[in-house]
Amino acid sequence: MPKTAIILGATGLTGGLLTELLINDPAYSKIKLFTRRPTTFSSPKIEEIICDLLELETAKENFTGDVVFCCIGTTKAKTPDRDQYHKIDYGIPLEAAQLAKENNIDTFMVISSMGTSAKSPFFYVRTKGEMERDVLKIGISQTYIIKPAFINGRPDEDRKGEKTLKFFMKVMDFFMVGPLKKYKSIQGLQIAEAMAYLGTHDYKEQNVFNEQIKTLSNAYRI
Repeated sequence: MPKTAIILGATGLTGGLLTELLINDPAYSKIKLFTRRPTTFSSPKIEEIICDLLELETAKENFTGDVVFCCIGTTKAKTPDRDQYHKIDYGIPLEAAQLAKENNIDTFMVISSMGTSAKSPFFYVRTKGEMERDVLKIGISQTYIIKPAFINGRPDEDRKGEKTLKFFMKVMDFFMVGPLKKYKSIQGLQIAEAMAYLGTHDYKEQNVFNEQIKTLSNAYRI
């Protein structure tokens, strides 16, 4: 039976790519986009729920489906205020997972990153680690923490800092062989394809790291 997907973060890079994939994927008959502003997607599958993602509880009645894809996230540069950063990167995924549990949705996945730790002395690394820990505690039967390395293809990569970092990662990727291979940069489309694959397949690992993401991306077929 075709599934109903919930996507948070469809206006971002990976969330947008994922939405495009699911529009063309016959495994999904409906795609609910929870967003604070209208998107540009046009498909009979799309249902937009305009809401404040920081108060997701207000949209609980519409938070029903089969799979939740949480592609929400910010950066230190975009959100320098620590309280606001915590509300976005910790609060939104946690509330989404809680609503999924309450509404009997049995597949939930969220994008985090490599190198996170709830015990880290560094705020940004620790915040993502705490989010992962507490999302897993909610106990949704199929929970996947997507943990990529540096993501290429960001929409803001034309900024000087992003261009410099992208060039640096290209150089570094060349030298990342053997044990370092797992740290090679990854494309947003590869993450989206891996998530789409996990939405319709059981997978034994809850933490899905960079190389696993690439493998699942290669396995995804519409």
